[in-house]
Amino acid sequence: MTAPTLPGAPAASAPTPTTAVREKPGRSGGGRLRALDGLRLIAALMVALYHYGGRDGDVSRAWGASPRHEFPHLSAAFAYGALGVQIFFVISGFVICMSGWGRPLRSFVASRAARLYPAYWVAIALVTLVFALPWVAYRTVSPSDTLVNLTMLQQPAGAERVLGVCWTLWAELRFYALFALFVVLPGATRHRVVLFCAVWTLATVITTAAHLEVLRVIVMPEYSAFFIGGIGLYLIHRFGHDALAWGIVGVSFLLGQHYAVAGLWHPPNPHYFSYRSAYVIIAVLAVGYAVVAAIALDKVPWANWRWLPFAGALTYPFYLVHEHLGWVVIGALHRGLGLPSPVVFALTIAVMLVLAWLLHRYVERRLTPLLRRSLEGTAGGRRQ
Repeated sequence: MTAPTLPGAPAASAPTPTTAVREKPGRSGGGRLRALDGLRLIAALMVALYHYGGRDGDVSRAWGASPRHEFPHLSAAFAYGALGVQIFFVISGFVICMSGWGRPLRSFVASRAARLYPAYWVAIALVTLVFALPWVAYRTVSPSDTLVNLTMLQQPAGAERVLGVCWTLWAELRFYALFALFVVLPGATRHRVVLFCAVWTLATVITTAAHLEVLRVIVMPEYSAFFIGGIGLYLIHRFGHDALAWGIVGVSFLLGQHYAVAGLWHPPNPHYFSYRSAYVIIAVLAVGYAVVAAIALDKVPWANWRWLPFAGALTYPFYLVHEHLGWVVIGALHRGLGLPSPVVFALTIAVMLVLAWLLHRYVERRLTPLLRRSLEGTAGGRRQ
């Protein structure tokens, strides 16, 4: 998913109608929060646990049996790894608000596109090529649909997905578009960001009540609360404790847990892969919010190790490739070599992390700056 980046020069914050809220000293320029990088990787690993051991489907073909058989005592816990996506969205709300504050629209769009597309394009090519190998048991997407996937707009276009995880990128793109249109374009101020959060929250519940598909596509009520929660936590990070910002965070959590439970909970049923407790879903989300809040409030100064930005850099490419290519690795190690399931699980994650490092080292570090400069219209450090 998105990595924390340094924002540009901040816009002046506007007072609320009742009180002036000043930026905390040293916060106007932003800064890299290493602990947030570590949390991003933890969220990605949660999703990997879910994809490898917390559900049935194509991964069962890779194991040769249901993950419930391979991990009888852990598969139910792995099923909660799906909540790593919601935690990603909270982090994304925080990071996008930080990186977009004071940045011109063109620079914001360039930074987001350059961050998302290079590794994504290579991941599309890798999965397509690997799935085309005659000894791989997974079918490829049609050439036409594969080409549509390069735009990252395959879902609204009705094309089949090459990467299963790309549905979350469609949610991210819609969030970027809304934030760019209503905050970055007119210029970020505290007042404008608060208004954006309030209107988006109201639109979320209206969309749910109205049952209008066109609004659902734009507002995405199932996930909007988590982005809003991250934005609220950034306001607290930037301006300090404030009842209004905490109110944004609190309402976002209350709504977010409702949509998460509605989407992930079901009554106990032997025909389902696993039973997720509503209490555990709420607890996992609460922990995710609490950790981001602790980072926002500088309550974890010890989590400042030098390797954390490197971990954060691996998160996005790992997230892109781990699911489908992980199936191939699992099948080769488990059914091909006969290695024990726990060893295969650990080795598969390690292989995907190495592949993520290769993508970061040889794709992102080379193409991301080039694409960003091209989209910003700069050459040799001068605006064209």
